[in-house]
Amino acid sequence: MRWLVAILWLAALGGGMYGGMAAAEDVPNPVPLPRPRPPLWLEPRSFLEAAGPGFDSAAVTAEPSDCRKRLAAIATIAPMPRLIGPGACGGGDMVELDAVKLASGGAVGLNPKPLLRCEMAESLAGWIRDEATPRLAKAGASLRRVETYDDFECRGRNRVLGAKLSEHGKGNAVDVRAFTLADNRVIGLTDIGVPKELRASIRESACARFTTVLGPGSDGYHDSHIHLDLAARRNGHRICQWDVREPPPPAEVVPLPPPRPAIVAVKDGRKL
Repeated sequence: MRWLVAILWLAALGGGMYGGMAAAEDVPNPVPLPRPRPPLWLEPRSFLEAAGPGFDSAAVTAEPSDCRKRLAAIATIAPMPRLIGPGACGGGDMVELDAVKLASGGAVGLNPKPLLRCEMAESLAGWIRDEATPRLAKAGASLRRVETYDDFECRGRNRVLGAKLSEHGKGNAVDVRAFTLADNRVIGLTDIGVPKELRASIRESACARFTTVLGPGSDGYHDSHIHLDLAARRNGHRICQWDVREPPPPAEVVPLPPPRPAIVAVKDGRKL
């Protein structure tokens, strides 16, 4: 009898196990969790891995580049170490542009001081020294400082997530807001109150110097400043999109209608 009870108990236990397994198989597959996002930049295991396959260690030297030598003759600069990452951001031969030396003596400062590739810094310094400053002087203004807005920053174009890497991420672009004059007046490059002839002349010089010029009328992101860069494009294509806008015409003044004559009450032949 005990053997029979034991056999029945084992049979019941086994049936429960198999029944449980069958029940588990009947449960639909759970929704899989999303894959974890890869980090924006994996920490490299070596300098060469961080520098990328195009890095030439034989080119590393304490000798200033030819660009650096030319730039030092017309500007005050602070050499910066090579910038690496994240991703494709960064570059070599980077400098901080402190001020531009004028041929007539004196210097034009930059605020904030932009961090740029040497070639871009050289173009910016040449534009300030040889083109912007003489144009302002012709208009009776003496340039003291260039007000910048953005320089090196590792980000997509227009700070749009997932967009193509901006030239700012390569140290190949700078945004300029205004010129501060010796008498503390500020010439905003997008200010419609500044004489149109002066802004048009500055625009012409910038579009001749840089491969990309973006301002009001370009894409909605540059209505308050001017973007300048040296992006290389196929067949030497250049972009110059800066509308030199004028103040809107004054609103038409509609004259008010003449006042109605007053209504006078009369009682017993007398005005009340």
